[in-house]
Amino acid sequence: MTTALQPPLPVHPLLRLRLAPHGGLPRAIDGAWWPRSYDLLAELPQLLAGLPRAWGHISSVTVSGAAWSALPGRILVGDQVVRLHMSPTASTRHSVILLAPGWGRWDLLVVPPDTTSEAAEPLMAAAAGVTAGPTRDGPPCGSPVG
Repeated sequence: MTTALQPPLPVHPLLRLRLAPHGGLPRAIDGAWWPRSYDLLAELPQLLAGLPRAWGHISSVTVSGAAWSALPGRILVGDQVVRLHMSPTASTRHSVILLAPGWGRWDLLVVPPDTTSEAAEPLMAAAAGVTAGPTRDGPPCGSPVG
């Protein structure tokens, strides 16, 4: 199993993420992520850096083996090792599964990188269970994140 080292994150990453409001009931999908490419080694550090602290430290990520480029067994993000798994099942084709031991599991819909803004916005809004609004870049919160 190999480990990939990552360059430092940009000061202002442009993360396209929309998270569902956290309420009492568990959800099948916890939000949507619209990466700019299928290069998980480039995209994942920004995603993990933009997640709420309440989600804990993500130690394991599962993605579709059919959609993403080849992956090492783990990646160093910041000062933490994150294990990467590729799933052959259809249920993970358009999702990313994030695990944080002792904190929980979060499933995000992955909007394909080549999706237009007009098509991506309603998908992201529906996954987050919020009213559609303009997609923008910026830090994640309970409201839309581009």
